[in-house]
Amino acid sequence: MELDDALGLIAEVPDFPEPGVLFRDLSPLFADAGAFKAVTDALAGTLDPSVEALAGVEARGFLLAAAVGYARGLGVVLIRKPGKLPQVAGRVDYALEYGTATVELPAGVVRPGQRVAVLDDVLATGGTVAATGKLLEDAGAVVDSVSVVLELAALGGRQVLGDRRIHALRTC
Repeated sequence: MELDDALGLIAEVPDFPEPGVLFRDLSPLFADAGAFKAVTDALAGTLDPSVEALAGVEARGFLLAAAVGYARGLGVVLIRKPGKLPQVAGRVDYALEYGTATVELPAGVVRPGQRVAVLDDVLATGGTVAATGKLLEDAGAVVDSVSVVLELAALGGRQVLGDRRIHALRTC
């Protein structure tokens, strides 16, 4: 399947999780083998050869990072919601488009100087990716880049991330 066809499977759900929010649902894309492969291959192609690991943000980022990690022979760092980890290296609270959230980094999974790329499904306000970058950098890793399936440009996430290299398969 062609990448544009795969990205065309992303559903738009109005007023979820609250009125006024247009949610982008990648579930139909993940459910289609050809679409999932096309997106995985495209994301893998955004990575610099110097990247040593991938950070996937719970939960859809886990799917993407695992698939791309397998395709590129890279390990995956799982950025978790609070209360899921027995040992936590760091925790960051941040704002979302429609509320607040927290992410945590498992202890002992990144090493100082390790080059890590962040993978997630959607770049919206940039809060999730910024929090993930802070967790990784606080642990001594180097955030090489950010790769996402979809960027919602009107929400300004790219500006929040400053000079980070950002790769979006589609921007709307």
